[in-house]
Amino acid sequence: MTEWLVRTFVRDADNTSSAAVRSGYGRLSSVTCIVLNVLLCLSKGMVGVVVGSVSIVADAINNLSDASSNVVSLIGFKLASRPADEGHPYGHGRYEYLAGMVVAVLVVAVGVQLARSSVERILAPQAPGLDLVTVGILLLSIVVKLWMARFNRSLARRIGSGVLEATAVDSRNDVIATSAVFLASLASAASGRDLDGWAGLAVAAFIVASGIGLLRDTVDPLMGQTPSAELVQRVYERIMSYPGVLGTHDLLIHDYGPGRQFASAHVEMAADATVRQSHLVLDRIERELLQDEHLRIILHCDPIETEVGSDDLRNWVSGELAGLDRRLSVHDVDFWRDRGLMRVRLDCRKPDGVDISDDELRQAVEAIVRRRVPGADVELTIDTGYVSPASEE
Repeated sequence: MTEWLVRTFVRDADNTSSAAVRSGYGRLSSVTCIVLNVLLCLSKGMVGVVVGSVSIVADAINNLSDASSNVVSLIGFKLASRPADEGHPYGHGRYEYLAGMVVAVLVVAVGVQLARSSVERILAPQAPGLDLVTVGILLLSIVVKLWMARFNRSLARRIGSGVLEATAVDSRNDVIATSAVFLASLASAASGRDLDGWAGLAVAAFIVASGIGLLRDTVDPLMGQTPSAELVQRVYERIMSYPGVLGTHDLLIHDYGPGRQFASAHVEMAADATVRQSHLVLDRIERELLQDEHLRIILHCDPIETEVGSDDLRNWVSGELAGLDRRLSVHDVDFWRDRGLMRVRLDCRKPDGVDISDDELRQAVEAIVRRRVPGADVELTIDTGYVSPASEE
């Protein structure tokens, strides 16, 4: 059924990098869930009031909150699909992350409200009624929410959407909440004791914890989360696969929303190659990464002397630095004689977590270089904040 809905309501559904297509998926999910959640809210609300069950009424309110979340998702996808403009040259894709954050906050709010109602019920217990209509409504709700969870998770995986993943998790939470309400109602009817409030409290704790996890997942991209190791490794391997590329470093990847990633990197190439030759290779890499990874990348060429000893010096310094921390390495090593003085210029990559200050590292590198090139004037740049593939760690 999911496949039929996608093909019927989403044009060009396979082009998941398109902002318009992502908006179509979001619209399909939101409208479907709004309709189902409103119907569930009305049916469970009436039953909860009739039988006097706070947990069933709270569950109905939860469905109304879900419908509100779906409206937020719909608006978020619509805003995220807007094209780039003068004020937002990287597009509006982060609206999708903001929508996911709002949904997560609503999930937490629902959990807190359910906890409050449950505590009130525990302090003032009353045996709720249970009849076939109540049982039927609760079981129907569980089945519908199971389908909604699978439906949204399927769409989320198709387009890599945190908003739809949050919606799927919220539907899964509803399955757990309604199941707990149903079991508590059965237990209360069988034992004569009111377990409604305790069941609601347990479900509330689960919902709040789940909402906090969703909130963290949606805030991280907005705060500049490190790109996935898989993406970094793919980009590194693609760059290294082209002829004439001797190495790459200083990779930065910025996320401005799903399908809107921008990057830059330095690429080491032979110094004796012509500017035109190097440009043609770098231009090809940029075009093919945009085509295959939807990644807009700007590459900078670092000329490497292949006929003199700069590589030997780089390997020597990197080997000596391994004694301090094996994650340290150097690149862009260049040296020349200027008015009788040997000058050495190089960059040192210092990954996060290396327990050494910049001043200590600078002194160590200068001492290592001068052991190989006595009396050298050392110009060192310390690189931090870049991402690296696992092969370089």
